[in-house]
Amino acid sequence: MIEITKNKKLFGTICGIGAAVCYGTNPLGAQLYSEGMGTSCVLFWRFGLAWLIIAIVMMLRKESLRVSLDELKVLLALGLLFFASSFTLYASFRLMDVGVASTILFVYPVMTAAIMALFFKERLTGATILSIVLSFVGVVLLYWTPGGGRLSTAGILLVLVSALTYAVYIIVVNRSKLMMSSFKINFYVLIVCTLGNLISSLFDGGLQIPATATSWFYVGWLAVVPAILALVMMVYAAKYIGSTPTAIMGALEPTTAVLIGIFFFGELFSFRLAIGIALIFSSVIIIAVREDGK
Repeated sequence: MIEITKNKKLFGTICGIGAAVCYGTNPLGAQLYSEGMGTSCVLFWRFGLAWLIIAIVMMLRKESLRVSLDELKVLLALGLLFFASSFTLYASFRLMDVGVASTILFVYPVMTAAIMALFFKERLTGATILSIVLSFVGVVLLYWTPGGGRLSTAGILLVLVSALTYAVYIIVVNRSKLMMSSFKINFYVLIVCTLGNLISSLFDGGLQIPATATSWFYVGWLAVVPAILALVMMVYAAKYIGSTPTAIMGALEPTTAVLIGIFFFGELFSFRLAIGIALIFSSVIIIAVREDGK
């Protein structure tokens, strides 16, 4: 039994790290704005294609879609939460630099820990507090630059709403104890997101079919990496290691954005960035190896 528990914790930790890295590639979706696509249109294609892939996987697995009324209520709530989180994040990309938005989004681990402490009486351990501090210092080092311009107030509010709804999403996944596969959960989550963006696109310039191979590449990337892979792994992470550790591992999201800039866009790698990344990885390691309840 102890060995199984340890394996589940390791698997959950790996999934938490993987989900954070995958979700950290979300800003690539802002490239589609240059094609004239609206926020709802981008997200419709992202979630629609992701849902189609999940549906095919479930068909191959011969997995039943049957759910109880209580389960359907939880799945609907998860879908609405993720729709709100993704829409507000992508809307903020129009108002501020995607790196800045990704940085502000990282307040969600603090929101998760605070909600768990206030409403579910989860004790904030020394390891958790230290991880949060190290992560935030690391994030500040990653994106802080002297003499920066004034940030959009509306953009900041949109990212904060995205962070809050994502924090609640993680908690609901963890606390609901849904007895079904991650694929089945995300089948329903993604269809709610797809329909939500289809409706909202009517007020956001309408739907537009991606016109170039590059556009389809980004749509495919958004559907597979920060949607399917991130969501599937996040469900397992929340189940096996808990809401707060899963959220804190999200520190790897802004780190991913920095590394993408360095290796794919030729951005300079500075000592400040090296220290920031080291602090963030330290926070993840502390969470990964901590003993429960200590």
